[in-house]
Amino acid sequence: MNDKASTIRFAVLALGLLLAALSLWQIESKRPDVEVENAWVGQTPVTRYITPEGRGPVVVAHGFAGSRPLMNALSWTLAANGYDVASYDLEGHGLNPVPMSGDVTDIGGTTRLLTEELVRVMEFAGPEPALLGHSMATDILVRAAAERPAGPIVALSAFSEAVTADHPEDLLLIAGEWEARLIDFGRDAIQQIDPKAIEGEIVGSRMALVAPRVEHVGILYSPYTLRESVLWLDRAHGVPEREPALATIGYWVLLLLGALMVLWWPISRLMPEAPQSGEVPRKAFWWCTGIALITPMAVFWVELQLLPVLVADYLAMHLGFAGLLQLYVIGYFRVPFGRIAWAGVAALTLWGIAVFGLAINAYAANFLPNAERALILAALALGAVPFMAADALVTEGGRAPLWRRITYRAAFFASLAFAIVLDFEGLFFLALIAPVILLFFLIFGLMGRWTATRTGALAPGIALGVILAWSLGVTFPLFQATI
Repeated sequence: MNDKASTIRFAVLALGLLLAALSLWQIESKRPDVEVENAWVGQTPVTRYITPEGRGPVVVAHGFAGSRPLMNALSWTLAANGYDVASYDLEGHGLNPVPMSGDVTDIGGTTRLLTEELVRVMEFAGPEPALLGHSMATDILVRAAAERPAGPIVALSAFSEAVTADHPEDLLLIAGEWEARLIDFGRDAIQQIDPKAIEGEIVGSRMALVAPRVEHVGILYSPYTLRESVLWLDRAHGVPEREPALATIGYWVLLLLGALMVLWWPISRLMPEAPQSGEVPRKAFWWCTGIALITPMAVFWVELQLLPVLVADYLAMHLGFAGLLQLYVIGYFRVPFGRIAWAGVAALTLWGIAVFGLAINAYAANFLPNAERALILAALALGAVPFMAADALVTEGGRAPLWRRITYRAAFFASLAFAIVLDFEGLFFLALIAPVILLFFLIFGLMGRWTATRTGALAPGIALGVILAWSLGVTFPLFQATI
């Protein structure tokens, strides 16, 4: 039996390493062979891709909660086709140390400041740069182009009240097939010029397209998006018709992350065994589930504005209150917590941040904190660690019946929705955090479950609390209400 188990572990390890190596090879083969320069425009970090052809330049801007790595497929594709590119982290995002600020509801507030930043990057990039942006950034591009001469604009998943029949003149809009509202916006933008216009027709110097089978993030990796973006810029620059080189890295990035997740299984089998936590009685389970549901009523009225990240103060309180009270309930019912296997805590934390996280940082989204985020990570950890420790104990390290695990976590997500209802204006951004936490449970939760079979529930619970705090702390934008 031990020989068979060892063989299975070795086979999974070999497969994971093979898939990771294959993914890295495929991704890196798409990286353009051009000069890359990291620079700063004031305090805005910029990555420049400088090509021998020197077409462009093109300024590339990400959307809300994005960063330069999220735009790699587009930046690499443009550079591979001879366009000089300047991709930057917007204020509050990625490694930009300057928080977003101003009134988010006022065009003269946050939008004004982000537009001024883009104008500075445009001046750095060169004369009349083309502009390519995603989601929130599309509005910023349109407004900046009204203030400084710009070339053609490529707007992905776009929405902007600044688009009129006269401005901008040269505009390509691409929405994902699963973004119905943004498809409508693209159609409206071309119908401002010709009420009978439809997708796929060039109307004046505008066109609206629909990228097949993608949503709000997938559009950034879609071969259709990559190809049409290059062809639109080629049209403006008089480049003869061609089939562009495409940095189609999306599926390979997913395969790399999947391989790194799978690799954790044989590694977790090497952990020394520790006593398991006890079985949670039904009554204790329902108490913990109820606590998850009522948490918003207990904490939403506490107004803290200590952390310069949207809703971070509330989220730290929400997680901490629920986690600590649930830990008390579990202890009250005399459920053994088990011994903390610190080797398991350290190993899973390092794998989640230094291996899995650095892969994310290289190819998908910023995962490295700057100095301005250190306090944020620590504060979020004060809430996330007890929350995830309680989660691990209530779900018995993944050994609890499936209905319990689903019910308990559904109660948590319901509590986030409840918090938004109680304070829609102040806590709306929890709606954007919820999908991040769901993805966290799907990926890291499985890794924690594998760890728990060896170390008991508490060690992966603590490790996942640190990883959750890190993930939220580096992902969501820095923000301060006033400047």
